[in-house]
Parts: sequence; structure tokens; C-alpha cells
Amino acid sequence: MSITLNTTMSSIMTNKRRVGALKSLGVVTVGDALTYYPFRVADPVPLRALREARIGERMAFSASVRGMRVVPMNVRRGYRLEAVVDDGDFAVSRHIAGAAARLVFFSYKKQYVDWLSMRLRSGAIVVIAGEPSEFNGQLQFTHPEIMTVAPGSGPADGEYSGVVQMSALKYDADTVEAGLRRISRPRPVYHASSRISSEHIHESIVQCIELLAGTGQDLPGDAATEAPQTMKPMEDGGISGAGTAPADAESRSGNAVAVGLARAIPDVLPESVRESNHLLHRAEAFLAIHDPLNTADFKRAIGTMRYEEAFVSQTALLQSRSNVRKDAALPCAGVALRDRFIESLPFPLTGGQREIIDDIGVDMAREYPMQRLLQGEVGSGKTVVAVAAMLQAAGSGHQAVLVAPTQVLAEQHHATISAMLCAIDSVETGDDPSRDALSPNDPADLIKAAESAADDGDAKGRAAVKHPVKHSGARSGKQDGAAHAQSDANTRHVPVILLTGGMKLAARRRALALAASGDPCIIVATHAAFSKTFQAPNLALVVIDEQHRFGVEQRESLRTKNDVVPHLLVMTATPIPRTAAMTWFGDLDISWLTELPGGRKPIRTFIVPEDDGRMMGSMFAHIRGRIDAGERAYVVCPRIDADDESDGDDDTSGASQIGVYDDSDTYRRESATAAANTTTSAPSQEDGDGAPSRPPLHSVAEIERRLSSLPQFRGIRFATLTGRDDDATKQQVMADFADGATPVLVATTVIEVGVDVPQASCIVIFDADRYGLSQLHQLRGRVGRGGTDSWAFLISRAEDGSPAQQRLQVIQGTLDGAQIAQADLEFRGAGDVLGDAQSGGKSGLKLLRVVKDAKIIADARERAGRLLADDPDLSGEVELAGAVLDFTRGNETFLTSS
Repeated sequence: MSITLNTTMSSIMTNKRRVGALKSLGVVTVGDALTYYPFRVADPVPLRALREARIGERMAFSASVRGMRVVPMNVRRGYRLEAVVDDGDFAVSRHIAGAAARLVFFSYKKQYVDWLSMRLRSGAIVVIAGEPSEFNGQLQFTHPEIMTVAPGSGPADGEYSGVVQMSALKYDADTVEAGLRRISRPRPVYHASSRISSEHIHESIVQCIELLAGTGQDLPGDAATEAPQTMKPMEDGGISGAGTAPADAESRSGNAVAVGLARAIPDVLPESVRESNHLLHRAEAFLAIHDPLNTADFKRAIGTMRYEEAFVSQTALLQSRSNVRKDAALPCAGVALRDRFIESLPFPLTGGQREIIDDIGVDMAREYPMQRLLQGEVGSGKTVVAVAAMLQAAGSGHQAVLVAPTQVLAEQHHATISAMLCAIDSVETGDDPSRDALSPNDPADLIKAAESAADDGDAKGRAAVKHPVKHSGARSGKQDGAAHAQSDANTRHVPVILLTGGMKLAARRRALALAASGDPCIIVATHAAFSKTFQAPNLALVVIDEQHRFGVEQRESLRTKNDVVPHLLVMTATPIPRTAAMTWFGDLDISWLTELPGGRKPIRTFIVPEDDGRMMGSMFAHIRGRIDAGERAYVVCPRIDADDESDGDDDTSGASQIGVYDDSDTYRRESATAAANTTTSAPSQEDGDGAPSRPPLHSVAEIERRLSSLPQFRGIRFATLTGRDDDATKQQVMADFADGATPVLVATTVIEVGVDVPQASCIVIFDADRYGLSQLHQLRGRVGRGGTDSWAFLISRAEDGSPAQQRLQVIQGTLDGAQIAQADLEFRGAGDVLGDAQSGGKSGLKLLRVVKDAKIIADARERAGRLLADDPDLSGEVELAGAVLDFTRGNETFLTSS
């Protein structure tokens, strides 16, 4: 049977239980096995004679078998095999007297015992590695690793050249020296599971390597053998790594396995790239990773495969970016409407906004689709940039769609954009008396401008603009149509259509009909834009807000609805470091809005230890003072209620330990009482502390009940908001909060996106030490949006000096999203920060690390760019072209993570 990297494990492995266990780890083919990398290598096993043994420390030695017996275990069932070995010859070579020890194995399977009895027959020479213990005054090794040595002399140079077969037996090594080298070498350690051990994973991968090289046999069957490394009877019937050892050579280049493997696994990297970076051949790298001669070999091989991942992924990204330019797009060169809009704004644009709007204008005027990522801090004015781009599309006679992740955010965008376009009329008619008094990029002021421009006699139109959250989603179909008509009448330039899943059926049909007409318009939508019923035949621009909230398939569905590919602008306020953006968004042009508009005051951030009652009391007194001044306050909890046992941003629960914060003693008494009454504890969440257990997470229901009973909040109404609330409830809660009817909102992280209340000046985040830095930065950005002084209080139970405390200190010490994102990546890793779709968690990238490998990525991108410039189709690099194609086919998520 011819074995390739695409050969399935089930076709070469007779042990179906092990096939299933490997499949649960994602190992389905031989190629999967070779790229299932160990996360470390165990230290080399020291060579020691039996008289040098140290109880509990692994050692390796050679010995001869004096005798062996099999004892049935009648009570426990199964068998116990005992063998007595003597290391006389090996001890003499170390100038020590020989000694004896006992080897013990347990098994329920007679086949395994028979196989082991054959290997440990009296007079056999074996090489042993294991952990010595003492039993009844005698040195004992329980389930050690053993290798049999062929009798007689081996090759003169002592080199092991494969499994030796003499008579009816197969031997693992042909000399003692070769066996000792093999058994004492560093052993790779893999991420295992309850179904399969690291040793069995190693054995399976090593035998795949042998089969690829043409020197191995079929993988073990159910009844044939059992792995002798573990201290309990083996259930999967596999052969241990000692059972069939791969080639062992001081120089791999002349080894049969290495040579055969090089024929079966051609190199992917161009030879010039490999030589200039001093990298191994791909086959050499696989052999050195899964069967290392030493730790230096292992590290060099891992470095080779890491660079290969960087090179293949960057080549794929650059090719994807180049291929996009072959697609046809609708050129949008009309900028008159966009420029009138910019002139009508009640504030000057920042330098960054002007530059990015100009860049987008140039991109959209081309006949191939724009692909741009716009990253900016909360409140940096991304919406203005997006509206300018959409007006350029509409002003050129085409359609544009803005997709928001929530209905609340979509309705807010609809009201804000409508207000912005209304302001164009007021400027053209000269009716804008409040223009100079407005603060930049403040949606509330933009809505105020729209109100002043609207018809004073149309109360419904003003109400719909003033309270979009209250009125937009809960209108009847008749009111929806009136609101859209009013918006059109106000702008007179381009209609702004709202499309959400919560709309009445009649209003939804009208919105879909307007989009399907192909008339120039701006469509603001939620996930409804991804449905098959949504058709926009004249779509020229797609704007994705909060890109990480959408699946790749959803985002791509808009790009493939029509024959002409629309321009793409994706926006995110989640900070992504430039190195990460270069890796995961390498096929996009990236713009950063780093300059905050004038009038924004920095948010003052404080870390408040929860067990400090006086500080907690002072904090709540301060919040009451801000509420009395007409401001608002958020209180964020990680769970909904104490009975909810699920994890997640909105669906976590846990018991609360909030007390009356008048003084420290009162707080401690209340906290202790709450803890005593707690029956539900939260599952532990990893924060790097290494703590074995944690107190339960706080919940919205409990915090709202306890805070409302505090003297600091006497007479204050509270509201709650969670992901479980329906749309109508969310709209009413947010309207009451914005109006000041309920000035304190206790919520989950559902407020992280789509909530914009300029009067909010304080935010309290409970269990802040359990959040990621980027999420804390996003939550903190909910306040300070009205130009007033603002405060963020991070309530923590983390110990001083712990990693969790260090994370909070990063948030306290800076408002720079780039610095926070970099720290977040270093603390948590790319998967948690960017999500699996953007981090490689579901891609072919297994070794590449965003932060630590930034230089590797940059070097690979530069070299890949030069290679593609000379050979765009990779016709001279067939293997690389195949690897890029395989990567692209299996990693659409990675390539379209924008």
C-alpha cells in the first residue's frame, strides 16, 4: 500500500479505538499526525547503573533477563508479569558492581502478556528506562519502557539501521549502544486526552513516519500488543514507542528513514528561502520534532515549521489580495454629496479622519474592490468616516449597506446617519444656529442638529429622531413607513433604510423592496442583511461594524450576492496591535484612527479592592453625587443571576458578595453573610493566577438587589439589562436610562457594543480581574462620550502581584488601545483576543504566535512579496503553490477574517 500525507489513519491502523481517539484530537490523516506537534520535549533520561538509582528519578540502563514468571491475579482478574534483570555488564562499563532489579507489568489481556513474555524470555538483552521504586526491600520498575537488543554484534559503527529480525523475533536495536542512545533521548510530549496518552500519540506518529519512509509495518491491532509505559493495564492494545523504534542515527542524512521520508515529503519552502534562513528540509524537520536526537534539534525543527507556516500564510494572503484586484467592482467617483456632507458637519474633522476619507475615496473610484480595515478608539469618529464612504457610493448612483451586530446599534446608526444627512439641508438653507456649539462626533448633538433642521410642525419626526431606541423597533408598520418618509424628506439626497429582524412584517417588506429596486440608498441592517430575502442589485459598498461579531460566511454572503463584488470597509473598536493586524488581516489595507476629537476628556480609572469597605463606600457616594448632577452610571456584572451556571459574557451567573459599604466592618459582615448563604459557585475561569479555586462571580440580579438597598442610593431607581431580555424590553430600558428615569443601569457586557448615552459618566465593573484587557477597554469607553468628566471603577478580588492584578494595572495606566491590545495578547494569546476565526484556532496555523513571531511574519511577508513579484502564479514553486492552495481551501476563515 502506498502511503502519502493524505492517507487516512483508519486505512493503516487496525486499532479502531485508537483511530477514534486520534480523530477526537483532529488527527484524521497521516499529514494531520505529522503536524500534531508536541508542546515540549522531556529531558533526556540519564544513564545510571542499578546501584546508582535514585528513587523517583527516571533512569536508563541495559541488563540481561535472569528469569520471568506470569502470576494470575484471581481477585482482581488479569495477570502480573515479573522479570528479574541483572545489569552486570552495563555496571562494569561504569566501573560499578552489578545489581538486580525487578520489572513488573499488569494487564487484563492474555495476548499482551504472551507478547511481553516472549520479549523478556530468560537470557534476553534489554535496554530499560523507567522510574525506580522500592518494594519489599528490592529495587523495582513498574511498567518501564523496554527495548530488545539483537544477540550478536551489530554494525561496526554502532548505528541503528532499523528493526532487526532474527529467527521469529523482531528486535528494537541491533546493539546495546544504539538502544541506550534511543531510549535516553528526549521524548516529545503531546497534548493528550483521557482516551489516548502522549506515549501512544508519539508511537502512532513515529510509525506514520516509518510507513511514509517505506520502512515501517502496519500500525498495531487490537489484540496484538499493549503499551508498557503506563502503570495501569493498557486498554487500547497499542505498541509502545519502545516496541518499534524508528531509525536512530547520529547523522540523519544517511539514514534510511530520513532518505525515504525526504522522497515522500517534498520541501515546501523555496530552496533560496530555506538556505538564507538556515532552515531544515521539511522531512528533516518532521523527524527532528517527533523523534529528536537532542533538544537543539527539536527547537531548530520547530523554528523551521513555524517559518513555513508564516511563509505559506503570508503568500496566501498576498495572493488573495492580488486576486481581488481581478474582480470587477462598481467605481464610485462621485464625491459631491460626500463633500457637502463634510461641509455640513457641526464640527471640524480630525486630521486622521480627513486622511482616511481621502484614502477611501481613491480606493472606491477604482474598478476593482476596495478592502480596508478601519480600526479606531471608541469615540474616534469611525461612523463619520463610514457615512462619508456610503455617501460617495450613493452619490455615484449606487447602494451602500452598513451592517451592525445588534438591533440597538443598528437603530442608533440609523438615527445618527439620518441626523447627519438632515444637517446637509440645514447648511444649504443657512438654518443652523447651534452649529458652533456642538461637540465633535457626539451622536446626541448630531441628532440635536437634525431636530433643528426638521419641520417644527412634525412632532412625530422629531420624536423618532430624538428617541430612536424607544421608537424605532416598536413602531407599527404604518409608523415605520411614516418615519422612513420623514427621513427621506429631511435628507432629500438619499434615503436611509432600516432593516432589522425585529421590524413588523409590512415595514420589513417595504425595506426589502426599496433595497431590491436598485435605487441609490443607504441601508442600515442587522443580520437580516445576510438572509436570502435581502437583495441589493446595485450594491457598491459593504460596511461591517464591529467585524469580530460576525461569522466569515455571513460577511462573505454580501460580497457574493451579485456578479460585481462590492467595496468592503470593516470597522472595529476592539484594539488590534499592528503585528496582529498584519498577520490576520494581511489582505486588507489598514487604517488607524488614533486621534480623538477635541472636547473628549480622559477617563480616570481606579482599581478598587472589593474587600476595602471604605473605598467601596466612597465610590458609591461619588456615583450618587454624579447622579444628583444629572449624570448616569453603569454597573457591569459577568453573570445574569445566581442560578445560571453557564459561562460567557452575557450568560454567566454567580453569587454576589456585595454588602453595605458604610465602613469596612459593615462590609465584611455583609460579605461574610452573603458568602455563607451562597450555594452556587461559578466555574473557575482561567486568568493566569494559578489559583486552585475562586469565589463565585457576581450576578446582575444580586448586585441590583444589594445596591438598591444601600443608603447611598436611597430614592434612586435601578434598571437591569441582559442578553436574555427581548428587543422591546431592551429598547425601553435604554430609553429610560437615557432619559434619567432609571439613572443606574446594572447590566452584563451586553452594553459593550451599541450603547451610547452621553450623560453616562461612571462605570463600575465587578470581577474586573476576570475580563480581558480589550473588553475592559471597550466597556470603559461607554462613559465620557458627552464631554464631561468620567470615571471607571474596576472592582477586583485579585491578589497583589498576581497576573490578574497586573492586567488591571495596564488598564489603569493607559488609555492607548494599541498598548492595551499588545498587553492583552501577551497575557492571553491571540485566540482569546481575536477569536478563533482570526487567531488560527480553526486554521492550519499551529505554531505561529502573533506577538512573539512578529519578526518572522514580517520577514516571511517580505520574501513572499518578492517571490510573487517575480512569479505571481508560483509556476516555478510547485510544492509551495500546492501548500498555498491547500491552505486557502482549508482556511477561508483565516483569509477572509476581515
